[in-house]
Amino acid sequence: MNITISDTKHALGEKASKAGVQAIKQAMREKSEIAIIVATGASQFEMLDCLIKEDIDWSRVTIFHLDEYIGLDETHPASFRRYLQERLVDKLPTPHQFIGVNGSAADIGKEIQRLNEIISQYEIDVCFAGIGENAHLAFNDPPADFHATSAYLVVNLDEDCRRQQLGEKWFASLDEVPKQAISMSIPQIMRSKSLILSIPDLRKARAVKNTLEGEITPRVPASIVQNHAQCQIFLDKDSASLLSKVD
Repeated sequence: MNITISDTKHALGEKASKAGVQAIKQAMREKSEIAIIVATGASQFEMLDCLIKEDIDWSRVTIFHLDEYIGLDETHPASFRRYLQERLVDKLPTPHQFIGVNGSAADIGKEIQRLNEIISQYEIDVCFAGIGENAHLAFNDPPADFHATSAYLVVNLDEDCRRQQLGEKWFASLDEVPKQAISMSIPQIMRSKSLILSIPDLRKARAVKNTLEGEITPRVPASIVQNHAQCQIFLDKDSASLLSKVD
């Protein structure tokens, strides 16, 4: 892992975006079309703001979506599909293809089958992601399944995860936060050639320490990234404040 600590969230987002663009352009030198994964949530605001300003031929990029709440319509303010459409896809000059996750599909099983069939046709070049306050990766809450055979799957959201969504003001009350989601699995995320993790804020400091300095365990889902050959971690001073091995 390569760890970069910035003074501010904006600087973190800029550096994470630059690293991702470098990986994207390297992939583009090797093949005509590439595929990336893009995460959502408050941790990605600054990175996405920088990414959309970069000089990338987006007509050659297929964008996959990490996760979505089950039962939440795309019009809801907390919809991650809506988030990516508004913050990324609609702002790109020539988007090639965005594979969104439909959590409000009438048949969730068929939606997962659709997603699995599509992503099986692609090699993922870059995955932009973050981690949760409970160290979840995508919506894989602890204990995460490190050996899932499906690229996308239905997951149950634990209370810590749901309280994080409430704390970030995506919902007005805990009762409104869905209890299930469609999430990309840990093995599928780990198959990405390059991982770019943006993790700001003091509230993530304990999860960062457990992820980077603790044992690799399903109880700390993001700890699995210690095994990834091309993982770059971008922190701010707050999120890095509990680390003992990084200056």
